[in-house]
Amino acid sequence: MSNPESKSITRELQSHAAILGGFVSLLWIIEIVDVFLFQGALNDYGVRPRSLDGLQGILLMPFLHGSYAHLAANTLPFVTFGWLIMLREISDFFIVSAVTVLVSGLGVWLTGAPNSVHIGASGLIFGYFGFLLLRGYFERSFTSIAISLIVGFFYGGLIWGVLPQQPGISWQGHFFGFVGGVLAAQLLGRKKRAIKN
Repeated sequence: MSNPESKSITRELQSHAAILGGFVSLLWIIEIVDVFLFQGALNDYGVRPRSLDGLQGILLMPFLHGSYAHLAANTLPFVTFGWLIMLREISDFFIVSAVTVLVSGLGVWLTGAPNSVHIGASGLIFGYFGFLLLRGYFERSFTSIAISLIVGFFYGGLIWGVLPQQPGISWQGHFFGFVGGVLAAQLLGRKKRAIKN
């Protein structure tokens, strides 16, 4: 490998680390501030189904968590899936994130239980999962198919999280997050196939 190619890969990986590290740091800072300064009151700004003031939660939901344990459980899959999405193009990460946040949040707002508040980045993680699982189908390139197969093999059990299982866990966020990821896979897959042709 030539020196310029090596430097380019190094710069790319540094960009990945900076973006993902920045997002994770922000999530943890928000949770620490919420616990110590607001005693958890920021969580009230999550999605409140079919409430006008709950619409703001569509954008805020992924940044709010119920506890350090809740955030810790979301951190590793966020970094893992986020990095796998970035491997092709960094812009894919931002597009998939935006589509997933909107679809997941709106889905929760429309279908969530009355008088409930939905928080957490798990909808975003299920969006990343859906994107990675289906990107190979829509894009039909060797690399994307290989990543889809790897993700399916190691993380396929996550699919059960889109079903109602445990009280207090927003399966709607998981389900609509997954749907958002699949829509993003279709959108980007068609775009990349059009560019090739």
